[in-house]
Amino acid sequence: MKKLNFALLFIMLFAFVLPLQAQLKVDTVKAQKYDNGKMWPFDYPPVEYLKETYDLKTDEAWYEDVRLSALRLPGCTSSFVSEDGLMMTNHHCARGLLERMSKEGEDLIKDGFYAKTLADERKIPNYYADQLVMIKDITAEIQTAENTGATIAEKAANKKAKIKEITEKMNKETGLICQVVSLYNGGKFSLYGYKRYTDIRLVFSPDMQIAYFGGDFDNFTYPRYNLDCTFYRAYENDKPVKSTNYFKFSFDGIKPGEPIFTVGNPGTTNRLKTVAQLEYARDIAYRNNAFLFDSYYYALEDLIKEDDSRKKELEDLRVDLGNSQKVIATTLKGLKDTYVYAKKMDFQKKLQEAVWNNSELKEQYGKVWENIEKTRAEMRKVGPQMAAYSIGFNGLFGSKYFALAKSLNDLVKELQKPEDQREAKFKAAKLDSTLEAMFPDKVDKLLENTKLWINIEYMALNLGKDDPLVKRLSGGKSGKAIAENLLDESIFGDMDDVIDLAKEGADAILKSEDPILMYVREAAKRTTELQKQVQEINDTENIYDDMLGQVIVKIHNTELPPDANFTLRLSDGTLKPFEYNGTVAPDFTTFYGMYDRFFSFRKTYPWDLHSRWAKVPSGLDLETPFNFVSNNDIVGGNSGSPVINKNAEVVGLAFDGNIDSIIGNYIYIPYNNRMVAVDSRAMVHAMDEVYDAERIADELKSGKISE
Repeated sequence: MKKLNFALLFIMLFAFVLPLQAQLKVDTVKAQKYDNGKMWPFDYPPVEYLKETYDLKTDEAWYEDVRLSALRLPGCTSSFVSEDGLMMTNHHCARGLLERMSKEGEDLIKDGFYAKTLADERKIPNYYADQLVMIKDITAEIQTAENTGATIAEKAANKKAKIKEITEKMNKETGLICQVVSLYNGGKFSLYGYKRYTDIRLVFSPDMQIAYFGGDFDNFTYPRYNLDCTFYRAYENDKPVKSTNYFKFSFDGIKPGEPIFTVGNPGTTNRLKTVAQLEYARDIAYRNNAFLFDSYYYALEDLIKEDDSRKKELEDLRVDLGNSQKVIATTLKGLKDTYVYAKKMDFQKKLQEAVWNNSELKEQYGKVWENIEKTRAEMRKVGPQMAAYSIGFNGLFGSKYFALAKSLNDLVKELQKPEDQREAKFKAAKLDSTLEAMFPDKVDKLLENTKLWINIEYMALNLGKDDPLVKRLSGGKSGKAIAENLLDESIFGDMDDVIDLAKEGADAILKSEDPILMYVREAAKRTTELQKQVQEINDTENIYDDMLGQVIVKIHNTELPPDANFTLRLSDGTLKPFEYNGTVAPDFTTFYGMYDRFFSFRKTYPWDLHSRWAKVPSGLDLETPFNFVSNNDIVGGNSGSPVINKNAEVVGLAFDGNIDSIIGNYIYIPYNNRMVAVDSRAMVHAMDEVYDAERIADELKSGKISE
């Protein structure tokens, strides 16, 4: 055995121990052209970019066909995939609909749905799909109206009024659903007109276990094995829509290096925001959200140990929180990343230099960043207070004790009225029964006590531990001890005490120094003024955002894509493996991989399978490509986006991103940001061999209903 070189060993160990951020020279990090992503609006199609990048020539007819083949659903994306109005989206976009559409004796979530005939296609109540049929540039109209204002408040009001005027006028003139869309943070404005289809019917949806195989554990990961698809059909006059524009399915697969495109409606990104806005998101907004989700998520894990009889219920609550908790924690981690921060700083610095080196631009826009820094500084004072005084009434995290205290406080107004002016239920004859209904004996102390101490620690996070109200509520305690101590002191530890106080009348309630009641009173007193301040700050900053957008357009024209805002975008990419956990992810998976995972986890949830899949169907080709990854730029809202090739043919269906795509809300990093999609071949093969859904499989193969 060779002697160990201890000097070399020390150097190697130190290199690995030293944090990456400490090794990073921030001033050497440079912003890249497409840090702001590749979500191209159809207003300004990337003709030259696609030609330069892929040697692909596209024309107006190509973009029009793609635009008219795409659809927008409430919260998701869809597309026409046959000339007879067949529509494709994700299963997770349809999940809520499937629950409410299940008839007696059915479980469409567990077992899926297939309409064997057109007559069996099931109408979805109160649902619609929008097709973008009109785009009109109205930048000049909006900016002219805005600029006529002498003050920030007038500018905001004029802009709002002009948007309302244009929308109402065009709704009447066109018969379309019209929407004024801000692009480049107000650097450009467009009027979009949508044709709305209101007769949408369910055609095919697989079972939940194959659609969401791996559950929340596998969400935002890859390799994946999900048949996350659902098919609808649009009808007009009780007949399938005849759509000239649709994406036909391709079964040739995707070649390495071949350009592919997602066509969808990405929800929201903040990539063009200033560094000051990013810092506020990091230090306040995401810090607060991460505290709430992390605290409750991990507290639920402890509660399972306390009460094993409620294990499933509590575990289900954790699963419901898990996806959001993962997103928020990962986003916060990304916002704290020195490399990400340095790239955002460099982008802003270059933009500022371009403005400050141009006397005309400097005169008009030179103080935009300084002004946004001021509004964010004001929000740093107001935002935490607003968070602290509203948490008690938060629908997800607020403790019921605060809601009960609010009910008691609101009761004062009714009790102060003369008997003959009160609502019937608050008159003496019915008051006792009303109070018993308002303040029931049964409070879920396991959960509500947990929320109570989390709420108070959240108040301390935002107001400081030395804030008088925080000290009164916390009693100097931390964690579970806060709730135990507070409920020993408060009347809300026993609902009989609450009812007794209510019976004493309005004056007794108002004089009560109960700490939970004191919080409710203080929140009521402070919230209205805080809301007003928040609105004023946001209105002011929106004007500066518009000016920032104008700067971006003047410097970069429309070469950079604008931030996403749930409007139709085209995103380009190629198949792209990536490194993770010391290895490399393949660019596509197969049914073999799914079954390996199924057996490796001993067929247990969430890697179990429906009976139709549990025994490998005889005709299923396990080598069939199932899911794939590419570097297309997507975010939430893109769910259901078709993935097409240069011939506008479906090669896949986007349904997720990997964990590194989550920071994509603020920056696009192509090295490891990946879209995850279902392969078109897997969808049709499953219909043929597992679901006996040949009618739909044949329609996808031919592009029309088979005779």
